[in-house]
Amino acid sequence: MEKIPGGEWFTGAGLGMFIHWDHASSQGIEIGWPITGRSIIPLREKSEDSVTVDQYHSSAKDFNPTNWNAEAVAEMAKQAGATYVVFTSRHHGGYSMFHSEYSDFSIQHSPFKRNILGELISALRARNLRVGIYYSLSDWHHEDYPKFLDSDRPYPKEHFPEANWPENDGLPIKEDRHRRSSPEAWQRYLEYVRGQLKELLSNYGQVDLLWFDGGWERSEKEWNTPELRNLIKSLQPNVIINERLIGSGDYFTPEQSMPKHATPRTWEMCMTIGEHWGWKPNDTKKKSIRQVLVTLIEVVSRGGNLLLNTGIKGDGGIEDKDKKIFDAIGNWMLRHRESVIDVMPGGDIDFYGPVTRSQKAIYLHLVMEPKERVVVRGVPLERISAVEMLSSGEKLEFSLNLEVHHRQKPGEDRMGELVVWTPPISSELVEVIKITLN
Repeated sequence: MEKIPGGEWFTGAGLGMFIHWDHASSQGIEIGWPITGRSIIPLREKSEDSVTVDQYHSSAKDFNPTNWNAEAVAEMAKQAGATYVVFTSRHHGGYSMFHSEYSDFSIQHSPFKRNILGELISALRARNLRVGIYYSLSDWHHEDYPKFLDSDRPYPKEHFPEANWPENDGLPIKEDRHRRSSPEAWQRYLEYVRGQLKELLSNYGQVDLLWFDGGWERSEKEWNTPELRNLIKSLQPNVIINERLIGSGDYFTPEQSMPKHATPRTWEMCMTIGEHWGWKPNDTKKKSIRQVLVTLIEVVSRGGNLLLNTGIKGDGGIEDKDKKIFDAIGNWMLRHRESVIDVMPGGDIDFYGPVTRSQKAIYLHLVMEPKERVVVRGVPLERISAVEMLSSGEKLEFSLNLEVHHRQKPGEDRMGELVVWTPPISSELVEVIKITLN
């Protein structure tokens, strides 16, 4: 798999924690998207939160999340086995969760006043977790963007990312653009973006990852993304950038779904535990522990990382249901971490479930319960020294088969078929067979 220069750690990072949060969480509504009247849930049109633009922004002046505890959030990520955390410094709604000289629409000017981003970064560093910062290029509250109004609803299709797809060249969806600011206002807005990026990349020490969003509303030329990348790299040479900085990113990040097969390109899938990104008390369609765990395994087996989201509650506390899932992943990681962290896809190994590998081992993830035995093809037969259950270390009986007429090339491993007799599977989650290689 490819690695990003300066960000080699990201390939094989395995699990990251995504955190979506701003003042709107105190209303128990999704962050950002209710402004537009649209839903963020795939294949759903109308927003689940029926509020006007002013109603959405109204909670900013009284935002006071007194139950916020950066240490507890960072510890939850660490115990889950996450290797990095990405936090929403400013979402599309325009509210900055950090202290900024470029905006008075921020946590700094709330009753809470404390620098939430700064506190979290300190807590992450104390636990040797990598620091990621989410930043939206669009700002639906900023007058120079211009500010999104009730009269701009319904959010038109040319706002959506697919408007920029090449197959839409010449079509109204790409050529008919929504309301634009004047050239003078747009230059002021770009200065605002550059100013906040300078703050984020200068005031908090090493930032490992910059996670852009919201860029679809303007073109690469309008954003001048090469210039933005040059600015970012001048301040943080080793920071890695997602591809939502149009044309200037290092890796791609599909949302809520994953590629069908492994790819050499560096990637990460971001996913919610429920339906929403921000905290909603009525978001009851939470994924099960096993569903999340299987997704993590499948993503890693395709060469990606899983950026698993949690929304902080309006009072600053951790959502109990989300914590149970992160805690359960952490318990599974205690015995199985080596199968999903710092590993590669299984490649040409033929098995009915997800396969990962390192230089010294192959890992078979039993996402479906085996009956008596499992068969694996395309393994280096002469390098196998042991086969065992990863969780218990129990040695498993196995046999080897090969195609007797196949002549291996000089220096080539003799590949063949491994048959493993499996014990009854007692875990409700996912057991792993480890094949140790010489």
